[in-house]
Amino acid sequence: MKIPCAIRRIVQPLVLASSLLLLACNSDSDVTTTAPTNGATSPSGAAREVSVLGTRSSEASPVSVIENDEGQWLNYERDEDFPSVVTLPKGFIQMRDGVELAYTVTLPANESGQMVQGEKFPTILIQTSYNKATGAFVPAIGGADPYMVKRGYATVVVDVRGTGNSQGVWDAFGEREQADYSEVVDWVISQPWSNQQVGVYGVSYLGISAILTAAQNHPAVKAAFPIVPIGDGYRDIVFTGGQINPTFIPLWMGLVTGLGVIPFDALQTDPTRGIELITSHLLSGVTQFQVPTILKALLGESETAFDGDFWKTRSPLEQAENIKVPTFVVGGLRDLFQRSEPMWFERLKDQTTTKLLIGPWTHIESAGIPSDGLPRDGVPTLQQIQLMWFDQYLKGMNVGVDRLPNVTQYVLGHEKYVTTSDWPHPRVQATEFFLRGDKSLQSTPAQNTEPSSPILQAPLFGLCSSSTNQWTAGALGLLPNPCNTENTFNQIPSANFRTPVLAEDLYINGPIAADIWITTTAREAALSVRVSSFDPATGRSQAISNGLLTASHRAVDDSKSRFINGLRIQPWHPFTREAVLPVMPGEPMLLPVEIFSTAAFIPKGHQLQISINSSNLPQGIQPVPQLLGGLLGAITVLNSAEHPSKIILPVVPAAELTP
Repeated sequence: MKIPCAIRRIVQPLVLASSLLLLACNSDSDVTTTAPTNGATSPSGAAREVSVLGTRSSEASPVSVIENDEGQWLNYERDEDFPSVVTLPKGFIQMRDGVELAYTVTLPANESGQMVQGEKFPTILIQTSYNKATGAFVPAIGGADPYMVKRGYATVVVDVRGTGNSQGVWDAFGEREQADYSEVVDWVISQPWSNQQVGVYGVSYLGISAILTAAQNHPAVKAAFPIVPIGDGYRDIVFTGGQINPTFIPLWMGLVTGLGVIPFDALQTDPTRGIELITSHLLSGVTQFQVPTILKALLGESETAFDGDFWKTRSPLEQAENIKVPTFVVGGLRDLFQRSEPMWFERLKDQTTTKLLIGPWTHIESAGIPSDGLPRDGVPTLQQIQLMWFDQYLKGMNVGVDRLPNVTQYVLGHEKYVTTSDWPHPRVQATEFFLRGDKSLQSTPAQNTEPSSPILQAPLFGLCSSSTNQWTAGALGLLPNPCNTENTFNQIPSANFRTPVLAEDLYINGPIAADIWITTTAREAALSVRVSSFDPATGRSQAISNGLLTASHRAVDDSKSRFINGLRIQPWHPFTREAVLPVMPGEPMLLPVEIFSTAAFIPKGHQLQISINSSNLPQGIQPVPQLLGGLLGAITVLNSAEHPSKIILPVVPAAELTP
């Protein structure tokens, strides 16, 4: 059933505006019926083009082996199997506790737009919190992709409990929602059009629900294709460095509430049910999850302000060992979940076929807003990669996808995609640079007392920096603004340290650590540490990555930290109430700051720059108790022989960038 024009006129501006904060995908938007087409044109690129033509997907018969060299991308395309698609009448799946989840099924269709009788298809399962009805406007929020459907895939889109047209209470990947995932798979494989082969797919929330479904080891789930999935709910974004994210998280919860509160399908078919769902969604948001969760975090209450069971449940990496199906992970160097995306590959590579693609993207760029820039440097479109992945692992077609490069990363500064066999990079070495009193970065520490660097404690720094673009999911990047990629303006109130002008190119790839010694005049403090490439000819700095840490959360668990050639390069902080350390005015303390993983090239003639400040508002603000304890204080960055502040970089030989 089409959404009535009156409702479309009301809803479309909301959804299109919301998409700037969320995601979209490069696919057709009409999933009810589509006219026959001749198939997509193969993109240009350096990789060899491969076509698999005339194979009926429903037969799942293997084709001849695609010959491609180990670790090489290929441009994969094949003809449509069906000329059109059809959306079946919408319905509900009843969970064991009686809650009903709303679903939409889209199937391949004949020239008349009618369901093909007697065919059985593999299914792409998408589970969304953004109201599947909005998929008519922004397909990746909850719409089927006709490109995939016409190539022989059924698509099932489900509103997770408490959102859209589904009953229940939304609690963002809580235990009850996760229990629903396998029940939904059970329903899918019981349908007459299903061949009992299921692939899980999605972007952002939809990608997270996909990878959590894969972790449940349902025998029908054969492959996963999560795009920008979170790994650690606490550390990745919500409480990075012990500070609550004040930009994306409120916007995201508001977005789920705004899109999910109106059950468009139910209002059309059963207005009474629709009104009941609106009331239920609003009340649960105000009294049970969204509003209470944000307030508890701001007030520093233990359930959400500290790491524990609440966040463990919502951290999919905790279940990584359970994932046994082939998994293709897509991430972004400026994504919301930048920290964990390469860690997904690391955790899965020894237990299943796993591939990693990291682009230069923010959150919405990874979904094609305004563009993901693919194909480029031989890397095909995400749509083609998805087709390759599911053709091999759902249809049994040997297309050589298992022999694609293990890791493909965009390298900032080099401005190209490069491939390698592993992450962390096989040739990475941890390398120290010490902060010196003359504001330089040197390979040797100070031998005596050197001048220290004072910085003001204030919660408002970082507004004109790449962080504002990153932590608004890339929405502000749609506006022309030098703050989106540069740290030039933000470095003005910071303590800035630079290497001598580089005589050789510098290539870094992996996580970064900053061990910074400080004193403070207050009872609390925080550090924001930014890494940039500085051009002395122009005085401008290009953002690479950044880290954030509250002083009272400086405790480190070395058993969970990452060490490379004996140096701690990724500190792991417990962030529990029991691990909180006192902050004493005037007493030196070491803050080991985790700086999120990246891949960047700094050419000779430039300088590596480290900028230290007391806050990064777009990324985090301390809960009220800690914030009050640090107001009107001053931090002193120490760099003496006794307190040798330093940064530890993951250095890879620059020759690795040469094909």
